[in-house]
Amino acid sequence: MNKKKTFRQRLFHAGFLSIIMINTLYSGTINAQKKQKVDYKAKASAIILQSDNTRTYPSQRPVENDRLFKSQIVETKIAEVTKILTNAQLRWMFTNCYPNTIDTTVRYYTLENGDDDTLVYTGDIHAMWLRDSGAQVWPYIPLANKDEALKKMLRGTILRQFRCIILDPYANAFLDPHDPNPDHQWMTDKTAMKPELHERKWEIDSLCYPLRLAYEYWKVTGDSSIFQTEWLQAITNILKTFKEQQKKDGVGSYSFQRKTERQLDTMSNDGKGNPVKPVGLIASAFRPSDDATTLQFLVPSNFFAVSSLKKASEILLKVNKNVEMAKTCIDLAKEVEGALKKYAVYNHPKYGKIYAFEVDGFGNKLLMDDANVPSLLAMPYLGDVELKDPIYKNTRNFVWSEDNPYFFKGKAGEGIGGPHVGYDMIWPMSIMMKAFTSQNDEEIKYCLKLLMTTDAGTGFIHESFNKDNPDNFTRKWFAWQNTLFGELIIKLIDDGKSDLLNSL
Repeated sequence: MNKKKTFRQRLFHAGFLSIIMINTLYSGTINAQKKQKVDYKAKASAIILQSDNTRTYPSQRPVENDRLFKSQIVETKIAEVTKILTNAQLRWMFTNCYPNTIDTTVRYYTLENGDDDTLVYTGDIHAMWLRDSGAQVWPYIPLANKDEALKKMLRGTILRQFRCIILDPYANAFLDPHDPNPDHQWMTDKTAMKPELHERKWEIDSLCYPLRLAYEYWKVTGDSSIFQTEWLQAITNILKTFKEQQKKDGVGSYSFQRKTERQLDTMSNDGKGNPVKPVGLIASAFRPSDDATTLQFLVPSNFFAVSSLKKASEILLKVNKNVEMAKTCIDLAKEVEGALKKYAVYNHPKYGKIYAFEVDGFGNKLLMDDANVPSLLAMPYLGDVELKDPIYKNTRNFVWSEDNPYFFKGKAGEGIGGPHVGYDMIWPMSIMMKAFTSQNDEEIKYCLKLLMTTDAGTGFIHESFNKDNPDNFTRKWFAWQNTLFGELIIKLIDDGKSDLLNSL
């Protein structure tokens, strides 16, 4: 005989079912994570590198007279590293890649007032991206104290970045004022273009990379001369722009539209982008790939803003003695950090708590990752989160899986791409970031072998390659990725992993 259940019985039954569902989801997550343990030793062993005895490796560097900038300490570092490396192909790739920025993209000038001024082109595009330039010269900072010319070049890069930010904090790429024939390709974009700009896409990281570079240069060299009037003007613009893009007082002054066939080369809603709810996060109209965001609160870039603002605060306090502005930086960093904790985390049914790629403050979340840095994968590389952060660990598992819509896997390799190049195109940058953030030697070895077998025989790292055919690649001259490869090899040596490198 069926008896009618009391309210307490129904409540208990519902609670019991909820506990079962929660436990099931929890167990599923744990089991899924156990299944995700990858045998990188087997994967690395499956990649057979070409025997060093089967080919020669002629240098791909420009002849010495054609190199744009020369540094004896960089040459000494190349000789030091190549003496350690026993794999001929790896030696060759390092020798080609590590100096590629100074060989081919650096243009150092002295201004009329005697100050340093450095333009750093991205490679095959004759313009200076704030992001790319900050990343391109980064690996040379440890050598700055041993070469005055290199130090002046780095100093000039930082000062040029400050001048760019003073000119327009919303722009991502700038033209060389010394170039008699600048590339005004995007002057018809519907935004507040200026003749000094190459492109005016608002990206949070464009204001973070200069802070990261200036801070590290100061810490290594002790040279605080870069933090004068131009620095104060630049950081004032950075704070003003970040606060405006929190959108607490409306959508703000920035807008961007372009006549294009590429959906992510322009913004919706009359150039203002998709709506966001002001929750303390900073909106970014575009990603570090120069593609438009879907939900404007780009999570990895907001993390980058937090760490960058903390660095700026330290500079303002210790060098400029500007307590008020230092506090403004810290207060903004804390606000963004708190909003990230509240809005950027998603409880994934398979991976547990992970960081979303983009959010809008309304509760919507975009789950993916893009190869360009800052990315979710690269956050520890930039110092934005700890490697041991459990949410990051879960996120790392997610982004390097087929649950990330921009993770591609094929005959040639696997890695993360993005909509900038499209389907099936893997960015080596993601493979390098996997190595930078790995605590597993076999995983690192696997990444290195992937990089060495997908250069299409050129000795350089390309923007992207097809998952099934590395001979199908984009951008044969992309200095950021080349120099990043050199940075990775030096880091592994400094970390005591020479034996790993020589086991390839």
